[in-house]
Order: sequence, then structure tokens, then C-alpha cells
Amino acid sequence: MTDISDRVRIESIKTLSDNHYILKRVDFAWRRSDGTWNSAAREVYDRGDGCTILLYDPARRTVILTRQFRMPMYMHGYRDLLIETAAGLLDDADPESRIKSEAEEETGYTPRNVRKVMACYTSPGAVTEKIHLFVGEYDAQSRHGKGGGLADEGEDIEVLELPFADAVAMMQDGRICDAKTMLLLQYAQLHIFH
Repeated sequence: MTDISDRVRIESIKTLSDNHYILKRVDFAWRRSDGTWNSAAREVYDRGDGCTILLYDPARRTVILTRQFRMPMYMHGYRDLLIETAAGLLDDADPESRIKSEAEEETGYTPRNVRKVMACYTSPGAVTEKIHLFVGEYDAQSRHGKGGGLADEGEDIEVLELPFADAVAMMQDGRICDAKTMLLLQYAQLHIFH
């Protein structure tokens, strides 16, 4: 990876909100490819980095997903609960440790053979979040709780166990429209359930 710091001049940073996450306005100059400097301002939303996991049972060809209310989706006109992989913010933990505990909190399953498959930026034009994507195995014996998330954090999460083929069909017809979930389902199509 190259370092482009010589092409960026931060002129000012102003915090606009520090309520639950941090929203800042950044005034900066960017040296374009032709050598000229372009001044601009952007709002940058920092909610911390995250992690997510697709739990799968290779023997039964099933996956565990969650379904919950997401206010930003609702505000954008989406009038259903969002189906997605178990996920959460890192909160200063390492990604693998955090996703294991998040999977247990949200689904009730303790994942086995957890492995990181990729990391990506979710919306690089406005959000700083980098999300670490994992896959991990489960079976009936690995369920140690009911899941559902943490009520004191406002979570009310439904746990779904689906045949992998049904999850793919739901992605294809739009019932699953969450990017991180779609990435992991496509990964599983190519590398797990091919």
C-alpha cells in the first residue's frame, strides 16, 4: 500500500456531533493527479470498526442469520426487519475475539473453526468503519444460549436457521439486502458450499 499523505492537507476539523458516534466536518485540500490542489469539505462519520460472521453447518448445509430492526434502513424507506449476519463493533477488542462473543450474544451459538476471510470499508465516501468478515462452523451441540442480543443495549434479535440455498435465494430476490451479509453468502457460494 502506498502512502498518499503528501497529497492531503487537513485544514480544519470540527466535531459536529459526539452523541453516540462521532460526526466531524473536515476541510482539506487534495493534490490532484495533474498537480493542482483542490479544496473540499466532507462530513466524516466515525462509529468505530466492526466485525461480522456467517455461521454455517457444513453437514446440514445451513446458515445462521439474524433479523432485527434497523432505524437507518427504516428512515430510508425499508419497512421490514433486516436479515443479516451476526455483527458488532470491536469496542477496542481484537476482531476474532469480538466476533466470537458477538456471535454468542446474538445467536446463542459458540462458533468453531473461525477464520477471517476479508476486511473492507463499508461506505468509504462518508464512514470510517472497516469491517472484518469471518466464517465459522456451528452445529446443534454448539448452541449454549438463546441468543437475541443484549436487552440493555436495546437489542431484540431473532435467530434464523436457513438452508444455504434459501439464504442465497433471499439474497437474489432482495429479501437479504445487507452488504456484509451478501459478501459472506457469496464467499460461501465460492468457497464453502460450491
